[in-house]
Amino acid sequence: MNAGKSTLAVPLLMILVGIGWLLSTLNIFPPEINWIWTAGLAAAGIMPFAVSGVDKVNVVIGPWFLSASILSVLRQSGKLTFDVGVPILVIIGGLLMVVARSPAFPSPKWIIDDVSQGPRTSKEE
Repeated sequence: MNAGKSTLAVPLLMILVGIGWLLSTLNIFPPEINWIWTAGLAAAGIMPFAVSGVDKVNVVIGPWFLSASILSVLRQSGKLTFDVGVPILVIIGGLLMVVARSPAFPSPKWIIDDVSQGPRTSKEE
């Protein structure tokens, strides 16, 4: 993991929380929206890309959490019910998993490093 990318996570989170707070204070967000929850979901979607870039795992995790953030806003504003939002997230997750199978996305470095160490042996001998 690149040290420059990993130190970017906290500042990005602070920026997202600050933006949510400001938009809520300026009444741009409707008052019924829990911006901390929504910003947290969005931050969880951005962090994998900020920390370790684009790979087969992050191409699923990042967009899924960003979708969850958008659907959360829709649900909290009354435009979407929970019963509709959850199946949408399941469908999005499946679609993202299909997309991640593309050879265009590399395997994560932590999987490659783990495999290159060879098979694990038991220490019960």
